[in-house]
Amino acid sequence: MIPVLEVPPSAFTPPPKVDSAVVRLVPHSTMPYPVKEIRVLSRITTEAFNQRRKTIRNSLGNLFSVEVLTELGIDPAMRAENISVAQYCLMANWLSDNLPTKES
Repeated sequence: MIPVLEVPPSAFTPPPKVDSAVVRLVPHSTMPYPVKEIRVLSRITTEAFNQRRKTIRNSLGNLFSVEVLTELGIDPAMRAENISVAQYCLMANWLSDNLPTKES
C-alpha cells in the first residue's frame, strides 16, 4: 500500500470527523501465504465470516473438528475476525489435503 495523497475533511459534504487518504494497492510479487486451492480458502473465509459472532468451532464445525483446529494451533473458541491470514491459509491447506476425493 502506497499513500498517494491526503484528502481533507472539507472535500466531503458533510465533512467527516476523520482524515482521509487515497492509497495505491500494490499486489505482492509472490504470495506471502501460499495456498494449494484458492477456492478452498474462499469457502472457509466465507463460512467463517457469514456468522461473525459465532466461534470458529460453530461456524466451521462442518469442515473442521475441534481436534483438528487444536492440532493446527487454532483456538476453536476464537471468532473469525481474530484468526490471522496465515491461520486461514493453514486451514485451507489442511482441508485441501484432507478433502474426500470423488473416488472415495
